[in-house]
Amino acid sequence: MTAPVSELLQEYQGYVLAYRLRRAVGGRVAPPGDQLTLAGYAAVRLERQELARRLVREGLDAVWMRRLDSLSDQLMFGFWLNPGEVAAFLRAAIREGSHPALGEPAAFAALLTPGERARLGEAGVAQVCAHHLACFALAAPMLDPDGLNTAWQRVEATRPPLFLDELSG
Repeated sequence: MTAPVSELLQEYQGYVLAYRLRRAVGGRVAPPGDQLTLAGYAAVRLERQELARRLVREGLDAVWMRRLDSLSDQLMFGFWLNPGEVAAFLRAAIREGSHPALGEPAAFAALLTPGERARLGEAGVAQVCAHHLACFALAAPMLDPDGLNTAWQRVEATRPPLFLDELSG
């Protein structure tokens, strides 16, 4: 079963915003290498997917597992919606001195390009910021099921539209 194109584009959009945020925080959380283009992301994503299938079909292999982890790290797979990933990122970002975009909507909005802000409009920018800042809340209540449910409701209620420059023609 394949995901709808809009979900895959949302995934890429999440990657780009995670890349920009990690670059802004800098230090040890800065992503290595250049930001992947949409085509580059798709190629790495397909490689990761095929490797995961191979591991399921043929069994665990240490070399393949390390490669899968490396590809997942490169894609920042699950960065926004995985409570464990969010928590690890926030801990590391705090060690690096933090960044205003981790809590201030205006600072997060500064991660968007002028074209993206124009495409979204004021309400859309607010929604994008609210969504991504809500994702940070996933880290705190990992041990509290009610808190985690509340955090997920906030994340789902603020899901942004597709808006990246790389996705508009």
